[in-house]
Amino acid sequence: MEVIFLFGKIVNPIASLLGLIMNAIYNFFNLFGIENIGLSIIVFTFITKTLMLPLTIKQQKFSRLQAIITPEIQKIQEKYKGKKDEASMRKLQAETQAVYARYGTNQTAGCLPMLITLPIMFALYRVINNIPEYVSAIRDYYTIVGTAIETRGIEVLSDIALNYEKLDLSNLNNIIKSLAAFNTSQWKLLLDAGLSSDADNAIRSIMNANNLFGLSITNTPSWKSISIIIPLLSMGLQFVQSKQLNVKTNSKDNVPNPMSSMNVVMPIMSGFFCLMLPIGVGLYWIANSTISIIQQFFVNKYLDSMDLDELVEKSQEKASKKYMKAKPAGEPSIQELAKKQTKSIESVSDKTMDNQNGTMDIDQDAENGESSYNPASISEIANILKHRKVEKGDK
Repeated sequence: MEVIFLFGKIVNPIASLLGLIMNAIYNFFNLFGIENIGLSIIVFTFITKTLMLPLTIKQQKFSRLQAIITPEIQKIQEKYKGKKDEASMRKLQAETQAVYARYGTNQTAGCLPMLITLPIMFALYRVINNIPEYVSAIRDYYTIVGTAIETRGIEVLSDIALNYEKLDLSNLNNIIKSLAAFNTSQWKLLLDAGLSSDADNAIRSIMNANNLFGLSITNTPSWKSISIIIPLLSMGLQFVQSKQLNVKTNSKDNVPNPMSSMNVVMPIMSGFFCLMLPIGVGLYWIANSTISIIQQFFVNKYLDSMDLDELVEKSQEKASKKYMKAKPAGEPSIQELAKKQTKSIESVSDKTMDNQNGTMDIDQDAENGESSYNPASISEIANILKHRKVEKGDK
């Protein structure tokens, strides 16, 4: 419950900010006599995707680095395969961290952009699914209808609203929330109820604002109408997008994109969900995929023009700058630490293991030349990580 509460605390201000953007877009079009929520959603998606572009580029850079890091991690795992003792596990972890450090990244770098975008995505859905709460001009129409229902008596909704008995219609806000989920058929029934001339005009304005290319964004797609194109188009565009996300590398190991399975599952899931959710959500996914495809084309062009060695070098420079900025005054640089740390983590671990178990298989591997790693580079970086942990512990 605490996690859900905390997540809600994060999503609420983001939804409020995105709601302001949606409201500004709708009001801008309204200046030209265009009252259309669907069009506003498309422009809204374009703006939010543009704002999230730096995170997209960061995620794609990590994917390319991960594709060349993965073979080295797999070799380390193979090296310690079947060795479950504490010393081997510590050494496995240290060498793994050292590989990531050598490329100027870490194991959580790919998750960070995703963790940041997750609350943004939830906030986007919240805005799209409850337009009257965030768009003032639309809310004015709903307020007129809601007030007329209060005057007439909420029983007018008994044969119109789904699960009427379970709805809380005790105040105007709750009535508006219930009306926000109405589809075209329900609005027509409410129009036939004849609430008042002002309410009827407001209902027609709401229906017009919800209409885009003959489809109401509050309806769910149906196999029997043209609306079925929404889930099919959403699924097809996401498949195209997933093809763009395949990582190209110069690795001889031909390591696949770690996200390849998700790139197949997600398009199918989006098509399935589009069948159950309002067309407005499907419209957002279609706009999102279309804009993502365009963005990804240029991102791929940019990353393809960048040599992998150059990408690694830039990642290392960025990690080094971050370290230099965060390190206490007087503490040596990464290069100086590497020179001072003469003891390798392998030698420390081997001594511990020798005392416990005698001569280890790792030493034999080293003698036979089976390890494909440069102990110096791995050890230096591993010891840098170790040194920094000790420094933090002292504090």
